[in-house]
Amino acid sequence: MLSGLSWPAVAGLLLAGVLLDLLLGEARRFHPLVGFGNLATFIQRRLNRDRGRFWRGVLAWVLAVLPLTALAAWLCALPGWFGVAMHALLLYLGIGLRSLREHNLPIAAALAAGDLPRARFLTSMIVSRDTAHASEAELAKASAESLLENGNDAVFGTLFWFAVAGGPGAVLFRLANTLDAMWGYRNERFLYFGRAAARIDDALNYVPARLTALSYVLLAPTLAGKRRAWQCWRTQAPAWSSPNAGPVMSSGAGALGLALGGAAVYDGEIEQRPPLGSGAPARAADIGRAWGLVLRTTMLWLACAGMVALGGYHA
Repeated sequence: MLSGLSWPAVAGLLLAGVLLDLLLGEARRFHPLVGFGNLATFIQRRLNRDRGRFWRGVLAWVLAVLPLTALAAWLCALPGWFGVAMHALLLYLGIGLRSLREHNLPIAAALAAGDLPRARFLTSMIVSRDTAHASEAELAKASAESLLENGNDAVFGTLFWFAVAGGPGAVLFRLANTLDAMWGYRNERFLYFGRAAARIDDALNYVPARLTALSYVLLAPTLAGKRRAWQCWRTQAPAWSSPNAGPVMSSGAGALGLALGGAAVYDGEIEQRPPLGSGAPARAADIGRAWGLVLRTTMLWLACAGMVALGGYHA
């Protein structure tokens, strides 16, 4: 633990950050990650040009992430309760547990009501695939996949790096993850410029993603589900293009008994992706089940932090 906080303090601050997120949700105005996105776009437009785009991408990543991480470290190092409170505030600003619920459960509600146009619009707000002509099963699949993957990106990765390095760790992870989402594309514009952002995010996410996948296995509701989730992780994840999304989504789909992955439409073209999980195609109700798995995993991680804190206290 590099944050300088005791384990009881880390556990308490983890709980405080999650509770703040569940109670308050995302900042409706002046969200820091929105502001960071604008900064990243400004930097990208000025550096993503001419020759040497890989090294320009490295410089862009450094300029976007390291000053803000250093500022977070300075704020958390301030004496007294202010510095301690900054840890919890930065964690709250970095995680998106309630946001996952608010963006996905309305899709389930729209599908349950038979309102496909609204479900398509809501799904288009959270995924990059085309949804204009998507069916109920395709929309439910997209939402469930997004919940499982972003459970790691928006919640568990942030909690992991907070446990390692406090508020600055959470900031570092979320900013790096945001840059990967913005620059980590294998297209002409970002193939070289965004490569460093993608690789750094892969490295930071490697351990959290596998802890998330293991949590999904453990929290499958039946023994058969746990075995299925483990098997899907071991056999399907290597075929997935992302080294971290594969374990997370394959184990989660297996735990839920869903058949995810497969065909999806991007930019008007059908992309055949590897299969994820095993079982029935996703339906509207499965979006709520995927959200429940993410929520239970959050509770499991908080409970584990509390047990480690108790062990450290009694030691």
